[in-house]
Amino acid sequence: MNARRAVGQAKRSGDADAMKAARAGVDAAKTALGERGPVWWTDGAPDLNRHMAHTTPYAAWFAAVSDGER
Repeated sequence: MNARRAVGQAKRSGDADAMKAARAGVDAAKTALGERGPVWWTDGAPDLNRHMAHTTPYAAWFAAVSDGER
């Protein structure tokens, strides 16, 4: 949160060097949390992120879900 707050402060101040440092801090935090960087799990399952549900093994489930539930 401190790194995100620093980005906001840098935006308000217009300080390019502060913005660069703040964004580096956000990147470091996200990498430490596992949100960025190399994949750290190896469960063997295919990565289905950024795929439409109807083109995945979940197509039958997706077809059965009503529009109101989506």
